[in-house]
Amino acid sequence: GLGPRVAAADDVRNLLLSPAAGLDPQARMDVRPLAAQLLDLLQDSPALHALSAKFALQLDGGEALAMREHPHDLWLAAEDDQHLLLGLAGCPMDTPLARIEASQALELVRQLLLLFLELATPEQSRMRQLLAQVPADELLQRLQARLDFALQPAPATWQPAATVERAPAGIYPQAQAGLCMVAAGAQLGRLHAEQLTTLAELSERYGDGELRLTPWQGLLLGNVPESASRELLAALGELGLLTHIDEPLLGLVACTGSAACARGLADSKQHALHLAELLRASHARPQVHLSACPRSCASARVQPYTLLASTPDHYQLYQRTPAAPGFGRLLAPALTIDEAGAWFARQHPA
Repeated sequence: GLGPRVAAADDVRNLLLSPAAGLDPQARMDVRPLAAQLLDLLQDSPALHALSAKFALQLDGGEALAMREHPHDLWLAAEDDQHLLLGLAGCPMDTPLARIEASQALELVRQLLLLFLELATPEQSRMRQLLAQVPADELLQRLQARLDFALQPAPATWQPAATVERAPAGIYPQAQAGLCMVAAGAQLGRLHAEQLTTLAELSERYGDGELRLTPWQGLLLGNVPESASRELLAALGELGLLTHIDEPLLGLVACTGSAACARGLADSKQHALHLAELLRASHARPQVHLSACPRSCASARVQPYTLLASTPDHYQLYQRTPAAPGFGRLLAPALTIDEAGAWFARQHPA
């Protein structure tokens, strides 16, 4: 069940939804049936296999446990249980471009993706690149000509649903009575085979036999009886997963680094572990991305802080700000991890 039905479709099954879809009590819509239809569309439409392996879709049901700042080429967000809002080259935190009935979503996505492939040049593999040449209004006009239903104006007062500010860890309420969700983080996104085997056993024992991966490099087990939730959380902690919301590693993202990547200038994974030790001692809890090169492979979205390797032992420190592109404003040109830890301790006192 992990691989595609069609080998050529493996690279284009890029659809993000909340790991709590169908379970989250805050959700405006259960998007799982539509998600299944969209995955079938991507797999069963040979023309869509020409999409870039980085071309990505997001389907937001309004869940609390959701990552809404992650940029996507196309996004759909639930306005209520019957309507979806459409956006391009961004995320559900942005202003939507149009409104549709939920029952129209599959055909809209089909026609929009085919239109993209017709208009984009070989150099325009992402929606943002096409929009730089074809304005969004013009693209929507061309899309409308292919649809047998009208694109409705987006509401002027759209407000995305509230979401968690940090990677989830712990026990969370579930829409279904008597059940809950249990979330945990994987240390810097890594799970070992032995852990996965035990996780499968724990999911069958305490939950519904499903393991849901999260966009925060963690996992979620749903449909857990409330009476067994603490016992499960303790078992996840014993397995080496991050189960306390105050754990500093939950706020750190690091790429593979020089230990396994030829482009990496520094051992970002090891440096992240060292930074976590320093943050644990100082009680500072910043959200930081450690990147061993400018490609930013480990985080498609810009984190509040970025440490970008400049030498094997030094990093440039950036802070995300709307006024500066890329990683944001440069705060320090060369810091060791010890110096970075001290800086965060001063700027984010407990």
